Formats: sequence, structure tokens, C-alpha cells
Amino acid sequence: MATDDIKPVPEEPIRHEDGDISRYRVEKYPVRELPYTTQSICPECFLSNDEVHVIDATLYEDNGKVMYKKTCEKHGEFIDVYWGDVDLFKKAQKWWYKSVGLDNPRTETVKGCPEDCGQCPEHKSHTALALLDVTNRCNLRCPICFAVAAEGGNIYEPDPQEVFDMLKNLRSNLPVPAPAVQFAGGEPTVSKNLPQYIKWAKQLGFRHVQIASNAIRIGKSKEYLQELRDAGLSTIYMQFDGVTSGPYLAARGTDLLPLKKQAIQNAREVGMESLVLVPTVVRGINDDQLGDIIQFAVDNRDVVRCVNFQPVSITGRIDHEARHEMRITIPDAIHLIEKQTGGKIPASEWYPVPSMMPVGRALGLIKGGPELELSSHFACGMSTFIFIDEDGSYKPITEVINVDKFLVLLEEIANLYADQKSAAGARAKAKLAAGARHIKKKGILKDLLSAFLNRGDYDSLAQFMRRIIMLGMMHFQDPYNFDLERVQHCDVNYAVPDGRIIPFCTMNTIHRSRIEEKFSKPIDEWRKGHKPTQVEEESISKPFTSGQ
Repeated sequence: MATDDIKPVPEEPIRHEDGDISRYRVEKYPVRELPYTTQSICPECFLSNDEVHVIDATLYEDNGKVMYKKTCEKHGEFIDVYWGDVDLFKKAQKWWYKSVGLDNPRTETVKGCPEDCGQCPEHKSHTALALLDVTNRCNLRCPICFAVAAEGGNIYEPDPQEVFDMLKNLRSNLPVPAPAVQFAGGEPTVSKNLPQYIKWAKQLGFRHVQIASNAIRIGKSKEYLQELRDAGLSTIYMQFDGVTSGPYLAARGTDLLPLKKQAIQNAREVGMESLVLVPTVVRGINDDQLGDIIQFAVDNRDVVRCVNFQPVSITGRIDHEARHEMRITIPDAIHLIEKQTGGKIPASEWYPVPSMMPVGRALGLIKGGPELELSSHFACGMSTFIFIDEDGSYKPITEVINVDKFLVLLEEIANLYADQKSAAGARAKAKLAAGARHIKKKGILKDLLSAFLNRGDYDSLAQFMRRIIMLGMMHFQDPYNFDLERVQHCDVNYAVPDGRIIPFCTMNTIHRSRIEEKFSKPIDEWRKGHKPTQVEEESISKPFTSGQ
């Protein structure tokens, strides 16, 4: 395929003057009292017959937890824990903002949510992080895998033209072209085309290009990591389940810890400063190591920017019968972190992911064009930041900045522009200058405020962020706790070869098997057309073990 003269998509930045700026006024969703009703699916209908049977579900409080109850006329009642702390649930709702949504859905409303994913007109968020599976092959055979990677006799592997078209499709989103893409799988590093795909993504205009990787190949070869970095790789989203061997043996089937540490060292040596550690949190396997994982990140803060904990989703290749023993929710993990850090990261200092929406809204209005907005459902994730002092000690960001008041300040600044107030720019700068009182640690004031005052200067913000490690907590859904309201606000979306863009949780709960069946090839047919390299062939026939 001819891609020598790739132009960015869109070729010219989208500007606010091209549309109705009043739609960017900041508003919150009303807080709802428990109990309330949403919609879900019957897990038994789906797991037994691949039938998506939509049923009502009730969220209610019981013994300090938010529980989830639904009844199928065929299979009876299902009860699961939705959130392990009702007080955190109520706090999260208070910081849930409305999004401007998506202007160009890719599918029509036919069967209704979640069958029409693609995204359909019911979808309420634009894509913040796009995912693109480059292969379903993998050099591991993990007992826990939401993608069911490397299972069966077929290969799902979009060809280069399909990958290029999917990237263009993601950059065609309106009003905000997808700003970040993550190549995933399977294991993306077992594709010989990955460096080319990274290069294309940068050429097409993705500001941030990352890979979701077990880091085996990166740990084995610094030269390979350098090749990816030279192609334009921004971040490694690295599977990291603990600081001892036990969690890897249980969740991955082999001890990967030495290779993880080598991968981090290789990143350090090639000058890569953006690693995200990604622990899948499973009760009884690694829930006792959350504080230690954070300390490991602090000790490696020259290269680690974030720890993104993912409470296990009971989908894909996993023991569904052990659901209640394995289940852990966002608040459960947050309380464990408070305990395991000796109270240094209190549960009270976490905020829902969409609380950061005013940051993107204000930056976009200051710069004059739509920007990324984190607009997921309030129950999808929580986050906080820790600020690291020169001696390596850390404190929650709330001891550095009054987060509540700073977010309200950004709401006010955004609305100056959205309401088209006279001299909005000058008034916004005055508000920001006055907002210095919300920053408790004055030494960081210059970098933080200039990030906004200099018309959304990300370099200034990056200087500040080097003193920061983000802690994220994302709980992806499964057939038991599936909530259609969460799906409709999803801003982490997969591109697939037929032009659809599918929310993460519907992809991995419902659509993945259908898409892979539609676009897969038998292994022998794939081999003939692809001519696999040794690394690619070994992903099929010789998965990695720690003895290699």
C-alpha cells in the first residue's frame, strides 16, 4: 500500500468558530439517590446461548455497599456487588459532567444498546483512548485474559491496509479526533508490522501512541524497544501484577517479574520516560501488594508515570465459577491502598475519572478548538495523583492543590467562553491568577499556571507532571455487573475492520468473539499469506516460560 505521503486527519485543526460554542457550557448530571434502576443483560442467556437479553437492574444500598440485582424470566435472579463503598459512590456521582458527545456515530439504532455498538446515536462520549488489536496471537497463555488471546485455531490479524483505515477512522471522530491510540491484542509486539503502525499513527495526528504489552520482547531486547521509540512510541502500558513472583505464577502461568524489571531498565537506557504499570487486581492473588506496587512506581519515578489498577473483569479466559472469590471493586482496592500505604493515600482523596472533564473543556476553549474530555461514567474509574518530594517521600495531590476549588475554577473559566462573555480571555487569565490561592505548594505555581495561561501549553504541564505519579483505577464490566448506562458513556473504544468503533466493555463482553469469527483465518491459511517471522511463529507454537 502507498503511504509515503500521509497527511494528518483532519488536515486542519477543528476550531470552535465553526460551530455552536454554547454546547461547551459545563454542566453536571443530577445526583441520584439509591435505589435506582438501569439496564443490564442476563449473564446466563449470553454465556449459554450468545443471546443479548436486556433486562432491568436495580442498584441499591446494603450494609454499606452498592449492590446490583437483576432478574431474568428464564434464569432467575442475579446479585453482585457493584461498588464496595456507598459513600465513595455518592462522592463520585457529584463529579459527573455532561459531555458534548459524538457528532458522527458510525451505526444506526436498530436492535438497541448494546447490539448496535459502532458507535450508535445513543453513545454520549467521544473517544479519549482508542484501542486497536493488531493480532490475537500472544507469547503467553495467561489463565486470566479478557481477550482470550491465542485460543483456538484461528488468527485474527487485520492486514496493514485495514489497520491504516482503522487509524484514519478514529482520527475522523467529531468534534474531537481520537487523540491517543493504544495498539493491543493479543500481544502487539509479536506483530512484525508494529513499528510501521506506530509511525502511521504519529503521521495521522495521534498525539499519544502506546502499546499494551506484557513486555516480554521489550525486556529481552533493548534494540527492539529503541526501534519502537524511533517509530514514535510514547508509552508502554505494561502488565505488572506485583513485586513478587506469586501473582505472575497465578495469573500468567510463569514468573515474569525479572523480565518486567529488565524492560523498565531498557526503557530507562533508551530514554523512555512514560511507562504505565497495569496490575490486574484479583482478590486472593495480589490484593495484598497494591501499596508495594505504588512504592515500586515511586522508586522508578524517572520512567514510571502512572499505575493503572484494573480490578478483574469476569470475562474471557477466567474461572467464572470463582467469581465471588475473585471479585474486587474500585472502592475495595482504594481502601486497601489506604491501609497498605499507612494512610498516606487516603480513600477520600480519589476522584472519579470524569471529574477531570473541566480540564479538557477549559484548555479547549482557551486554545479555540475542541480538546479531549474525560467523560466516562462516574462508576467506571477513580483516580488520584501523588506528588513526590525531592527525598522520594510522597503525598496526595490534595495536599498540594485544593482540587475541588481548582475544578470549580476551571468550570467558571470554561463558561466564560461558552457563554461568550465579553473579554473572556482576559477575564479567564485574571481568574487563573486569582486561583493561585488554591495551590498550597507555591514552588510548583509557575509550571502549573503557565500550562493554562500560555494558551494550553502542554510542555509546561509536562514539567509539573514529572513530579507526579497518577494512580488510576478502572473496573471493566462483565456479564454479571454489566450496566448499559456505563457503556453509553464509554470513552475507551476499539476500532474494528468493518468501520465500527466499539466501547471497551461491550467489545470484550459481547462483540469480540463475533468480530474475531468474522475476520479470522485458519492458522495454515494465515501462514501462507503472511510468511511469519520466527517471533510471530513462536507466539503460536512456543509461548514464553520463565525457563527460556
